[in-house]
Amino acid sequence: MALTRDDVSRMAQLARLELSAAEEAAMLEQLNGFFRIVEQMSAVDTRGVEPLYTPLAAVQEVALRLREDVVSERDERAANQASAPAVQDGLYLVPRVIE
Repeated sequence: MALTRDDVSRMAQLARLELSAAEEAAMLEQLNGFFRIVEQMSAVDTRGVEPLYTPLAAVQEVALRLREDVVSERDERAANQASAPAVQDGLYLVPRVIE
């Protein structure tokens, strides 16, 4: 997937960026280079490869320091919602802003 100058101009406009012609050309080259790398990575067959939770796991044994899954804070929902103008079923109600 190669981008064109028009694509870069459109992206710059959407991002509210003002690019000179030289900056646009450089951006076009950088973005197309990025997409070439993504295409190369997508072409690699990764079936059967287990994802790593950390890159270090590929080179050495890593012991995970996981904490116990226990509740550590009190439920203060009622106290937090006491000052809210409108609450229903534990949810804050707000006025509709989009019609």
